[in-house]
Amino acid sequence: MIVSKGVLKARMLEYFRKVEETREELIVTDNRVPVLKVIPILENSKKSWSDIFSNANQLKYNSYEDILSSETEEWDDNLL
Repeated sequence: MIVSKGVLKARMLEYFRKVEETREELIVTDNRVPVLKVIPILENSKKSWSDIFSNANQLKYNSYEDILSSETEEWDDNLL
């Protein structure tokens, strides 16, 4: 399933229930670009929480800018 952020926001519980029911992954888009993937955890899995999320430190993400950088660097000193 593919859904935009806006539609997901309005109907999140419905989509989460579909993922649980169908076992199908959900791709969330922002301006038609995939940004998130929601996957079901297998019901019959005997795994612990730590086993289920053991690969969390291996997740990949895109960082477009340094979130700790100063915003004032962009401003002309004459405008401050």
